[in-house]
Order: sequence, then structure tokens, then C-alpha cells
Amino acid sequence: MSTINAYAALEAGNQLDPFTYELGELGAEEVDIKVHYCGICHSDLSMLNNEWGMTQYPFVPGHEIVGEVVAIGEHVQTVSVGDLVGMGWNSASCMHCNQCMHGEHHLCNNLESTIVGRHGGFADHVRGHWSWTVPLPEGLDISKAGPLFCGGITVFNPIILAGVQPTDTVGVIGIGGLGHMALKFLNKWGCEVIAFSSNPDKKDQILEMGATKVINSRDPEELESIQGSLDFILNTTNVTLDWNAFLTTLAPKGRFHTVGAVLEPMGIPAFSLIMGEKSVAGSPLGSPALTATMLDFCARHDIYPIVEEFPLDEVNAAMKHLEDGKARYRVVLKMI
Repeated sequence: MSTINAYAALEAGNQLDPFTYELGELGAEEVDIKVHYCGICHSDLSMLNNEWGMTQYPFVPGHEIVGEVVAIGEHVQTVSVGDLVGMGWNSASCMHCNQCMHGEHHLCNNLESTIVGRHGGFADHVRGHWSWTVPLPEGLDISKAGPLFCGGITVFNPIILAGVQPTDTVGVIGIGGLGHMALKFLNKWGCEVIAFSSNPDKKDQILEMGATKVINSRDPEELESIQGSLDFILNTTNVTLDWNAFLTTLAPKGRFHTVGAVLEPMGIPAFSLIMGEKSVAGSPLGSPALTATMLDFCARHDIYPIVEEFPLDEVNAAMKHLEDGKARYRVVLKMI
């Protein structure tokens, strides 16, 4: 195919309108994917509004892509025409730097992002390098798999990085699109899982997702009740919180890990770290290999995000639904 049908914004903050563009000749290591479903991530909204100062217009969002391989270049490895695959925030890396050679493609200095400087998955087809085109395990529900390629791997990677053990007591801050997937992963990991939420209306559903206990993140007494008990905390929010209050809930040698893109500097008191040999860390998504491992874990334990489905021609309503904070918990566009 050469002409791609998509939805794009022509300027920052604009609605998404039908848009066509020419994809060009397929590269030797590239793969064309017929998009079946594409999740909507809050990063799509941030890019649409150019909040990070790197959006190029016309802008086609979409980086939680699931579909079928319809064409491959002559040097493509691991995937074939007809395979069901997914592609997330990243669509290519250099394949020769130290990071790529060590299997950490997501840390490549020449990483290509799916919606930065190129068009994403709110379209009938999308293209990427074969290394970032990850095959789906047999039996995985493709209608719910899209958000795993961004939100899912974003919260799965820290579990590996921190060496979380099944015997650990862990906490998750913010039970939204990212946080609810973290609860599901950590529950099946075998952990005791404490959910931090400021919305009491979510409590019963949060417990159903796998939390052992729900703590009101705005109640100092509830935070104090678990002081010194958590081995690991994962922050999925992008707002400034009382970070020291959460650090005090960590046990000695505990680790606070953020994947939420908090734009303001995080005020971390040094003595809160020093006295208990605690640490603070962060991470982006994960490598293609770890993404494949995560998908296998999901297939084994029947883990899926909770999704709301919209047809592609209702993309603006879907984006508004997310922007208004009404999504429970991930929004997915259906292309076919």
C-alpha cells in the first residue's frame, strides 16, 4: 500500500480530522502493520497539545498498536506476513550501539518514537522496524492487548528493575490507566499489594483488581499506619505529591520508583533516603524482549487492562472521554 488513511491534527489542540499521506517505499528491515486496534494513552493528549515541545504537525497519534503484518522488508527477522503483532511507544532503534547490543534497545540514543517526527497508529496502517514489532502469544485477546504495549510495559519494567520478590509488600500510587495494570501484575507476582488512591468510590473495584488493601493517599493517619512496611512503591501519577510521606512508608532498603511524568522537580529530602538506605528511581518503557516476556506473563495469568472501546470515527469523543478523566481505565480504538 502507499496511501494511508489516518486521523490527524493540523495544529496544537485541534480536533483530529481525516488525513491521508504517502508511506513511501518499504525499507529492508521494516514491517507494515494493518492496524486492528490502537489504545489511547495520556501521552497522545500531551503530544496533541505539544505539552512537551516536540510535536510536529500534521500529527497522527497512536502508539498502542495491535494488528496484522501485511508486508515485510527483505532483511526482516522474527515476523512474517500474517502474524499478529503489537508496537508501542518506540518503532525503531539503531541496533548497533552499546545499549542495543546489550538488549536494552529502549535506552538507545537514536531511538525512534512512534509518534515523534512520524505518524502513529490512528490509521489503517503503520510502519516500524522488525525489532519493535513484537509477536502476540497465541490466544491473547487483541481487542485488549494494545495498552499493554505502553501502559503495561511501563509498569512491568520497574518490577524487573527493582527485583521485586513474591514475598514483598509493595505499593502503587494512582489507580488509573497505569496503576490498575500494576495492581494486576503485582498480584499475580505474588506480592501483598497496597493501593494508594484518593477516590473512595474506586475501593471495591481496586480490591477486585488485586490490591490487598486500599490506603487513602490524602489521609496522613492512614499513611502513618503503614510506616516502614513497604519494600517497593511504584508511582504512576504525574502530579506533585507529598513525596516524603510516601518515603516514610518504605522499609529499610526500600525503593521508590516513578513512571509518572511529574513535570515539576520532585522534593526528596536526603535524610529520608540516607537513614534507611532507601533509593529513588525512574524508568521509561522496556525492551522488545521484556515486552515479549510481559505478554507471555499476561497470557499465562489472563491479565488484561480494563478497556472501553470506541470506533475510529469517534476518535475525538474518545480523546475527550480520556481528557475529562472519565476513562475506566484504558480507551481503545477499533479500526475494523
